Amino acid sequence: MISNPLEDPFYYLKNFRHVLDWIAARYEDVLTVDEQRFIAGFAQLPGPSQALWVRMIMRKGDHFRAGRLNYPEIGDTALAAAPLLALGWLDNQAPLALADVFDVLQKAEILACFSARITQPKGKKTDWFEQLAADLTQHQPLSQWHPGLTEPLYTLNHRALCDRLRLMFFGNLGQSWSDLVLADLGLFTYEKVDFSHESRALGCRADIEGYLQLHACREQFELSGDAAAVLQQVLDYQAGNRWLQRRRGRLLFQLGQHLERAGDLTRALEVYQHSLHPEARQRSIRVLERQAHYAPALQLAEDAQQAPLTDAELQHLRRIIPRLRRKLGLAPLPVAQAMLPDRLDLSLPRDEAASVELMAAAHLHSAAAPVHYVENTLVNGLFGLLCWPAIFAPLPGAFFHPYQSGPADMLEDDFYQQRADRFEACLAQLDDGRYLTTIRDTYAAKFGVQSNFVAWNHLNQNLLEEALRCLPPAHLKLWFRRLLLDIRANRSGMPDLIQFFTAQHTYRMIEVKGPGDRLQDNQLRWLAFCEEHGMPVTVCYVQWQELQG
Repeated sequence: MISNPLEDPFYYLKNFRHVLDWIAARYEDVLTVDEQRFIAGFAQLPGPSQALWVRMIMRKGDHFRAGRLNYPEIGDTALAAAPLLALGWLDNQAPLALADVFDVLQKAEILACFSARITQPKGKKTDWFEQLAADLTQHQPLSQWHPGLTEPLYTLNHRALCDRLRLMFFGNLGQSWSDLVLADLGLFTYEKVDFSHESRALGCRADIEGYLQLHACREQFELSGDAAAVLQQVLDYQAGNRWLQRRRGRLLFQLGQHLERAGDLTRALEVYQHSLHPEARQRSIRVLERQAHYAPALQLAEDAQQAPLTDAELQHLRRIIPRLRRKLGLAPLPVAQAMLPDRLDLSLPRDEAASVELMAAAHLHSAAAPVHYVENTLVNGLFGLLCWPAIFAPLPGAFFHPYQSGPADMLEDDFYQQRADRFEACLAQLDDGRYLTTIRDTYAAKFGVQSNFVAWNHLNQNLLEEALRCLPPAHLKLWFRRLLLDIRANRSGMPDLIQFFTAQHTYRMIEVKGPGDRLQDNQLRWLAFCEEHGMPVTVCYVQWQELQG
């Protein structure tokens, strides 16, 4: 019995087999013939050949020198590679461009190979490549580039196919095969979610191809910086898959920003108007303003103010509308006086080893009124514990594989609407006291399970109990509802510290600002929310004692 997965030398192979079994069971109806043949063919390979393939697919690049594929558990690399070569999964005579040759050969080998052409033997590889590239444009096997090199070079032929399988499993191409190891090691534990056929990320073959098309466009744009080269493809792409349409919207927003920075404001405006990104409307208003189209900019801003998508957008609109009115010569609107939070000024000795937040916490802490540096972790953590069943509900488009710390649509604008009944059932417990038992029970039962909301290393038992004693459930409900309005924006910006007055069962939150620091927009929004609802919050401004005269 192996207690540590890494004690099994083939742990990575076990992971890969698990992925193939998962894909075969869940994506049988959308797999291509080539993908089906690969999965079936992999199962028929000898164990060492399977292991060698997985070792190679987990590494970067497509070309591997045999001498650098030394794995004790696999044994003889040539024997393990033979079945892969017979299947055509590996190629030992693949034609290489000069750039590939420079990638696989060491500097001394390059010098030996091209000594007759290299005029500066003590130069850099990059200099040599520039010198040779214009004349050596052919593609040929490494054995022809360097006849004196007898070591085989293996070229991986199914990288793209395996990337498609990885996409089906993870629901994205940002995660790699090695991510599975962390779960096996026990470093990460994940919530067990019941998966249905409808819960997979990509429902049909068109979804897979659509994701790959958008991904290729993004990669091409990020590599070349040329928005025009991919823009029309992205504009033309449509999908019934809501998740893919959002990916398209985010890419369009990125392209629009690039065009805006480049000064192509007309095209940028057009792109923003096709994007579903929550900030696209703000950027459209800004572009119209830059074009001196103040009247349509003001009209769009005023329309947006009637139905703002987020608090962040409303904050932006409240700044830009007065400016647009001034530019149009319109009378200023009455401005509501902002409520200012309590202010606390501290003069502390500078300590380069400690953050200003920790120094303020230590100064204000007492046995009767303990102070904790929580920033965003406490409110998010309590929300995650109370609403665990709603967050981990196995809805379509939420959980694609067993290694997720939260639903894939967590940051989307309809996250709450898709689970409204579940969230309301959780929040209702704040009205009758049941929340205390639920939060404590969830903390005990789920401790250490990965969650996008609960940072276990910041939420110890003592902090949890103090919070449950001192935080009014009415305030918890207001905070949690605000989170659900816009998780992307509102899960950050909360005050740095919380102080509990345990005898009085009350609290205050404290935002700490060091010398020269100022409140950020998301912090201003949280402070305004707390002030609006009568929540005790203080802004603490720290000055260093040695700087005072």
